[in-house]
Amino acid sequence: MSKISKATVKRIVKMSNGAKLSDKAAEAIAAILEKKAKNIAAHAVKNAKRRNRDVVLKEDIEDYMLKGGD
Repeated sequence: MSKISKATVKRIVKMSNGAKLSDKAAEAIAAILEKKAKNIAAHAVKNAKRRNRDVVLKEDIEDYMLKGGD
C-alpha cells in the first residue's frame, strides 16, 4: 500500500485533465509515484553527500532530471 493517498492522486488527475479515476487506477498511479519519489530522494541524498552537505537542496532534486531521471 502506498503512502500517497488515492484521494490525492484522484484530485491531481482531475485538476490536470478532468478525468475521473477508479480506486484501482489511483492505487496504481500512487504506487508508481511513490517509487519515483524514492528514486529521486535517493539520487538527491547521494548528490548532497557528494557535495559534503547533510541537507538536500532544490538543486539536488533538479539534478535528477538533468541526469536523465524519468
